[in-house]
Amino acid sequence: MVDMETLTSLCKRRGIIFQSSEIYGGLNGFWDFGPVGVELKRRVKESWWQRMVRSRDDVVGIDTSIIAHPRTWIASGHVKSFADPMIDCKKCKRRFRADDISEKKCPECGGELTDVRQFNLMFETNVGAVKDNSSLAYLRPETCQSIFTQFKNVQLIGRKKVPFGIAQIGKAFRNEITPRNFIFRSREFEQMEMEFFCHDKESSTWYEYWVAERFDWFKSLGIKEKGLRLRPHAKDELAHYAKGCTDVEFEMPFGWSEMEGIADRGNYDLSQHIEHSGKDLDYFDDATKEKYVPNVVETSVGVDRTCLAILVDAYREEEVKGEKRVVLGFAPHIAPVQVAVFPLSSKLSEKALTIHHELRKHFASDFDEAGSIGKRYRRHDEVGTPFCVTYDFDSENDHKVTIRDRDTMVQDRIAIDQLENYLAPLISP
Repeated sequence: MVDMETLTSLCKRRGIIFQSSEIYGGLNGFWDFGPVGVELKRRVKESWWQRMVRSRDDVVGIDTSIIAHPRTWIASGHVKSFADPMIDCKKCKRRFRADDISEKKCPECGGELTDVRQFNLMFETNVGAVKDNSSLAYLRPETCQSIFTQFKNVQLIGRKKVPFGIAQIGKAFRNEITPRNFIFRSREFEQMEMEFFCHDKESSTWYEYWVAERFDWFKSLGIKEKGLRLRPHAKDELAHYAKGCTDVEFEMPFGWSEMEGIADRGNYDLSQHIEHSGKDLDYFDDATKEKYVPNVVETSVGVDRTCLAILVDAYREEEVKGEKRVVLGFAPHIAPVQVAVFPLSSKLSEKALTIHHELRKHFASDFDEAGSIGKRYRRHDEVGTPFCVTYDFDSENDHKVTIRDRDTMVQDRIAIDQLENYLAPLISP
């Protein structure tokens, strides 16, 4: 399995992920996705949206603001209890999560540690011209609370009947004490969350359904099943209002780690917002004439963590003719670059560009004429391009190109006018 240092180096070298503000020394816990990385991230989000929203009749999407009314976070419990235990070193001033430190001395310098304090993870900001308590607001630490506060609007205007879900993808912010493990735990990240509203009598059935459905989605990304597992939470791990929770975990270089949580949250969230807002968020069933507060089954997955899992799973090293070959073996439908077009010589660039322009109407295509063909192959192996197309001097006469498969390295000769038909079934999910 690839180590994180090697993966981080590859990500920087190939434009997948850079440290934020690197020219100023970087900012811990913040990362920028480069030209290749942003395409991978977009593939992940599009795959999730297609499966969770577009292909279903019982889920709709929304996109809500990053800053919500501060009472939202009082109702959700974040203002009171969204905190981690923190300790500081009195000597070197380093800050640590208390549950990461087993000794009584600083692991960096051996200095004396302070007593444990609770550190709220929400980023504070101010809304308006005056900076005082009345203008205090927070960057959202999760995307789900605005789904609850907009439940009634979506249900009524969308004419949706329970059971149905509301989904969204968006940024969230947590002022982590010790961000670590590359993009796995950072201070700014993206979530893909869905709240599925249902009757209390049906919540257990829906919970089991969504556990299986979400596990299957990770496999659909091309992640090998041996690196995935489901971990149901023990009773002493559950929140007081939760009826059940299961994590989808992936085996990272630093151990089994949570990718997604699926939870049967009861009706706690809507009930809290009813209590704190004074608004009616009940649901009335026209068929049964029953009025009730729906239960919620939540699915919550991190975009960045999923991208990291895909990168770890895809990375491999091989020896070809005595040289090391680094490959990101992405599933073709997830690959940031799906096909690369090479002219064998700069004299052939114009014809090769025409092919590239046609292919990019249908696939994520890249044109590359820098360096030898061998170097171009290695460059695209490292960004996971599954198919490379070479236009050579024979192409001028036979109107064919050579397609090289990333995984087998087998080369086929294909007619130019059949390229789309050839590639489409190989790249489609």
